[in-house]
Amino acid sequence: QVQLVESGGGLVQSGGSLRLSCVVSGSGFSIHTMAWYRQPPGKEREFVAHITARGNLNVVDSVKDRFTISRENAKNIIYLQMNSLKPEDTAVYFCNVLTRSLGVYWGQGTQVTVSS
Repeated sequence: QVQLVESGGGLVQSGGSLRLSCVVSGSGFSIHTMAWYRQPPGKEREFVAHITARGNLNVVDSVKDRFTISRENAKNIIYLQMNSLKPEDTAVYFCNVLTRSLGVYWGQGTQVTVSS
């Protein structure tokens, strides 16, 4: 069983910063890729960023100069540092893990609200 727990969301003013964390726990698996997605109010879930076990990164263009994804491989933790937040970044942010043998898992999500 693989479990993901996100934390770090909250309410912040426009221009502020937040750092999201996602801790992956369980046994009997190895991780290929960890990612962040978000779902704005009334919209579909969308990709934000991912990082592979080898450290390869991919960040969506709309946040590339403001968000940074990083990972502590030994602890199966990923972070999303979000700077210069805008109201349009308001969403539920989800952690996602692609394992090599057990498939894909999602966290429960953490709410990020950016006020103008």
